[in-house]
Amino acid sequence: MNEAAPSDGVKKVPLLQIFLAFLTIGATSFGGAVPYLRNALVERRGWLADPEFVEFLSISQSLPGLNATNMSILVGQRLGGVPGAILAILGMCLPGGILMFITGILYKEHGGRALTTAALKGVAAAAVALVLYTAFQLGRKSLNGRADLVFVAITAVAVAVFHQSVLVTLVAVGAAAILWHHPPAEKGR
Repeated sequence: MNEAAPSDGVKKVPLLQIFLAFLTIGATSFGGAVPYLRNALVERRGWLADPEFVEFLSISQSLPGLNATNMSILVGQRLGGVPGAILAILGMCLPGGILMFITGILYKEHGGRALTTAALKGVAAAAVALVLYTAFQLGRKSLNGRADLVFVAITAVAVAVFHQSVLVTLVAVGAAAILWHHPPAEKGR
């Protein structure tokens, strides 16, 4: 498959490259794949720009399922059509599936040991740090002013404090953000 730009301006990526990229992300993304996805797709390969990454992440978080698998399907489809989506999701899920199978067997035998519990707590702390770092990076590049920070705060408070549904909150705050950022209509039209 060549990398000529199709009519929609999106550079097509060879299917093997899509599979290998997502296989690598799936095999190395401990504690959450979003930071790894951004690093691999935006910074290293340049397959997506930050605004497009944020759009795909927003869609992925709004849908049922894991963010990483949803992102894999969206990005794979964008870069290689339906075959790209299939290979991206396969690449993303294969390493984790194999590792979880092996981990399940080992955890059954050794899960009650203090060393196992300590290791899991350390991994959890590292995962939180990765998510916070990615949120900071994306926020720095995506939030444009105080109004956007207010929308972030409203979303966080609605979900964390008032226990509102994520979907309902995203729709409500998203609608408010659209109204806020919508350019005024030109006069005379």
